[in-house]
Amino acid sequence: QVQLVESGGGLVQAGGSLRLSCAASGLTFSTYVMAWFRQAPGKEREFVAAISWSGGGTRYDDSVKGRFIISRDNAKNTMFLQMNSLKPDDTAVYYCATNTRGSLYSPGGYAYWGQGTQVTVSS
Repeated sequence: QVQLVESGGGLVQAGGSLRLSCAASGLTFSTYVMAWFRQAPGKEREFVAAISWSGGGTRYDDSVKGRFIISRDNAKNTMFLQMNSLKPDDTAVYYCATNTRGSLYSPGGYAYWGQGTQVTVSS
């Protein structure tokens, strides 16, 4: 059974930093493209960042480019999202997900999801 468990969310002031983690089990982690999505109240779930199976390739949404860094440790079956220079607009529930259907930027491309971790950025 595949399990993805996010952690590291919390309340932070604008300009601050947080580091999210996603611990995976029940799958061969090192063979999957992984990604972070987020969903703010009343909005659709949106793509944040993705990382290739090796970690050598990354993609970011323009809204986080230059502020967020996605990484992974295949030896520990864990993915990370370092979030710097946080803004109130970054407030959302952040989800990690496993890409299984090829569509990198759409939630439809992901079969496995974590339960999410709340990130709140105060102004």
